[in-house]
Formats: sequence, C-alpha cells, structure tokens
Amino acid sequence: MDKVMRMSSGKGVVIFTKNLCCLCYAVQILFRDLRVQPTIHEIDNDPDCLEIEKALVRLGCPNAVPAVFVSGKLVGSTNEVMSLHLSGSLVPLIKPYQLFHN
Repeated sequence: MDKVMRMSSGKGVVIFTKNLCCLCYAVQILFRDLRVQPTIHEIDNDPDCLEIEKALVRLGCPNAVPAVFVSGKLVGSTNEVMSLHLSGSLVPLIKPYQLFHN
C-alpha cells in the first residue's frame, strides 16, 4: 500500500491502468478530453503488479483498475469517475490540473 500512496501522491491526476483494459483507456481519454494530462501507471509492467492491485482494492477501489487519484486521494474506478463527470462534479475537482483552465 505504501508504494501505491507514493505513486499517487502530489502528482495531480494519477491513473493506475493495465495495457489491455478498455475501461482504463476510456478513463484516460475522458481526462485528456477534459484537458488534463494524468500520470499513468501501467501496473502490468510493474514487478509488484499483484501487490498494487491488492492495495488498490484495500483502499476502496472496487476494481483494481482503472483507479483514479486526484491530489493524492482516491476518486475511484470507472463508475465513480463517470458519475462525478455526469453530475458536473469532476471538472471542479480537476480544474487546478487542466491545461489552460479558466
């Protein structure tokens, strides 16, 4: 869990993903469309992949990936991110990290 916290803290928007995960790709595209360049951690390339997945689930992410953190805090997986976006709550949360924010 310490590794996950180190990887996600202080970097704006951080997304833990896997290479062949279509939901991970969709979440990445959403943030790019919202003019945010997230830090992406493809955990299947990490030797500690299984430990990272377990830590993400223990932190409260229903599925290990995608796992989205904003300002070092877990936002959640696809459902939580999309719910925030549809309710209009995601943009204010990520506004400090948008390129050319208004």
